[in-house]
Amino acid sequence: MLDFADVLRLVHPAIAVTVVFPIIGMVLRMAWLTRERRLKLAEEGKSKIPPGVGQDHLKLGQWLAGSVVGVELLGITRPMFSKIAKDQLWNTDPFKFVLILLMYVVTIGSLVMLYKAQKKLWRGIFATLCGAALVVLSLQDGIYRRDNEWFISHFYFGVTATLLMIFSLAIIQDIYQDRSHRWRIVHATLNSVAVLLFIAQGMTGTRDLLEIPLSWQESHIYQCNFATRKCPEPAPQK
Repeated sequence: MLDFADVLRLVHPAIAVTVVFPIIGMVLRMAWLTRERRLKLAEEGKSKIPPGVGQDHLKLGQWLAGSVVGVELLGITRPMFSKIAKDQLWNTDPFKFVLILLMYVVTIGSLVMLYKAQKKLWRGIFATLCGAALVVLSLQDGIYRRDNEWFISHFYFGVTATLLMIFSLAIIQDIYQDRSHRWRIVHATLNSVAVLLFIAQGMTGTRDLLEIPLSWQESHIYQCNFATRKCPEPAPQK
């Protein structure tokens, strides 16, 4: 039986599966078609692939970057504010509480401005602010991170992929303006890494859903010794 807290836990993976991953598939498809069209034009001077695929790839890529940042915020918000409410942080440490709220404003505001910024300086500033604020939020207490196994951590894979999406959003203008194609190569390389991270996200996210107990099971599950894989025996029924 799922409690309301358990239903909230499903919002992040549900949106990732129904929104983010389909967009990833479409972006990859448009990226491949864009590349094929560019190669055909260079070799034969013409291509059957419509010229609009490049713009479709750009628009979908922008949607993907925003949706990844959004789903990252969803993933960290529920456990973070659950911990905040438990500790009554607004009373015990009001400065930290206000700082956390400010980081949300900086993350979302910087992302919005990053979409609008044209000059390289401002794109760099807003991308840095957005990424830095997101990292600060992600490192708050209460978030399931697997720090001892960071190399197979859903959390660390997700933060890295999100930062790559923010960076990709920041260099869009450079890709189109650079005639040497260096930025295009950087974009393709980093986003190939991001694709691998997204695949890993699907695997590690499924694993974590199996490992994180339901809210009504926590009091018993967290008594277990995870190193020896043993749990206390239940009290005998009378």
